[in-house]
Amino acid sequence: MGFLRGFAQFWYDFLIGDDWKIAVAVTLVLAIGAAIVVGASYNSLVLTPLLAAGIAAAFTTALFIDIRTKK
Repeated sequence: MGFLRGFAQFWYDFLIGDDWKIAVAVTLVLAIGAAIVVGASYNSLVLTPLLAAGIAAAFTTALFIDIRTKK
């Protein structure tokens, strides 16, 4: 049982890490990209940079949320 708990704890810490907002945002962007790939014809030369920009925007948003001053 200790092995399973340690294994699950490793993956949780590896995937979620310190900031759950970034993990959720990346998962959402990749899910949207997967839905586009499955649902419609697409040009991979366009989709790849859009997904990269989406992940960068999600990271930047999470960063701004974390560093804003609390009043």
